[in-house]
Amino acid sequence: MDISSIMASQLRSLQSTVQLTILDKAMTTNASAATEMLQSMPEAAHPFKGSAVDIKA
Repeated sequence: MDISSIMASQLRSLQSTVQLTILDKAMTTNASAATEMLQSMPEAAHPFKGSAVDIKA
């Protein structure tokens, strides 16, 4: 194996690692932003949970 093919293989591996690292950081950032958004939302009352419902057959 010559040096240029070894370096090309290592470069492909490095590019893949960098892409995965960037993707992981982006997903973590988006997940934390979504979590913050959900936690900042006010509590909504369920439309019928906890209330009496009459069901006639």
